[in-house]
Amino acid sequence: MVVRSTRVVLPERVAPASLDISNGTIAHIGEYDERVDHDFGHLVVSPGLVDTHVHVNEPGRTEWEGFDSATRAAAAGGVTTLVDMPLNSVPATTTVEALEVKRAAARAACHVDVAFWGGVVPGNAGELDALVDAGVRGFKCFLVPSGVDEFPHVGESDLREAMPILARRGVPLLVHAESPDVIADCGLRIADVSRIDYATYLATRPPEAEVEAIRLMIGLAREFGARVHIVHVASAEAADEIARAKADGVAITAETCPHYLTFAAGEIPDGATEFKCAPPIREARHRDALWEALERGVLDLVATDHSPAPPSMKCPGDFIRAWGGIASLELSLAAVWTRLRASGASAGFARMARWMADSPAGLAGLSDRKGRIAVGYDADLVIWDPDAERTIDAARLQQRHKLTPYAGRQLRGVVRATYLRGQCVWDGDRVASAGSGQLW
Repeated sequence: MVVRSTRVVLPERVAPASLDISNGTIAHIGEYDERVDHDFGHLVVSPGLVDTHVHVNEPGRTEWEGFDSATRAAAAGGVTTLVDMPLNSVPATTTVEALEVKRAAARAACHVDVAFWGGVVPGNAGELDALVDAGVRGFKCFLVPSGVDEFPHVGESDLREAMPILARRGVPLLVHAESPDVIADCGLRIADVSRIDYATYLATRPPEAEVEAIRLMIGLAREFGARVHIVHVASAEAADEIARAKADGVAITAETCPHYLTFAAGEIPDGATEFKCAPPIREARHRDALWEALERGVLDLVATDHSPAPPSMKCPGDFIRAWGGIASLELSLAAVWTRLRASGASAGFARMARWMADSPAGLAGLSDRKGRIAVGYDADLVIWDPDAERTIDAARLQQRHKLTPYAGRQLRGVVRATYLRGQCVWDGDRVASAGSGQLW
């Protein structure tokens, strides 16, 4: 089939164009007035989003989310490929056997394509080669407790075992970078804990925790020549540390998340635990610095860190006990576009495609097939209206549990359709082709 729009987001420009799709791939990019089967008018046609930071939680904690609901939310938000994190499922993806259990749970349940990260935990260095051979795209580790017992955090000695293997195999290590020592010191200094006060929770995880952990990873990346990727950067100081490392030639990349780009600590009501995440949402100066770091290329991409949990685990009014995670898989395009549109339409479309499709595909080793509208690439497309505005009705979201800090917020950018390898998988407000996703 041939589709066209007056605004197709190509790698080198945004322009009127037609896309000839054959056998699920883009066979030819032609002029706008060539033969056409589907005319999308002035709607934007962007490469399908690639979200490299998604906690699906199946099997073992499917009541938190699951492949069916997660990939429905992805399709509704224009995400055509997601990479599942190795933790919160049971078993965690730290062995090949656990990976196969997860694949079995995902098979035939996915509405978009799904790939997998493996996990680095204490004592599993002997499993890493086999996991790469089995197809994981890289590995994730925590430098602080992850919140679940089956995925313990690592120390420097564990990393020194793992990083030579990852360097040899050429796969990235994704790092939850907060220093346990800094966090422990802050906890001791806060004697009278107000569980409802967001400012108290914020003080328990200061920017220094990010900075100290990132400095450790920079040193190890330099020593072992391994690729390190810092997930969910939340502070200006952390971005500055990454900028200096990049200027010094260290093989380090980094991401931030839509919630850090959208919200600020001063806007969060006390007791509103739907905003809790780790690292925490910080003051407005950090939000502005993260946008600037994206523009400068210090931060490479935007990923959701979609981390759902049952509403009871969010413990309303208790920031200390509440589960730290924000579910936003369906809303990432609109959340980012709402502010980015002020920079100018064509420039904004190109930036979004780079931050949310091209760069994530590169991180996951999928850049030969995903993340671009180009000849030979999968015909993964999101058709969206950048001018349409909607008020977020949480009850209409596709994720399993509807609690979200975006509820009631007005966002610009509405997905009209999502195509996976040339097949419509989301059409307006429904799954159009169930179970079309493949496992990578």
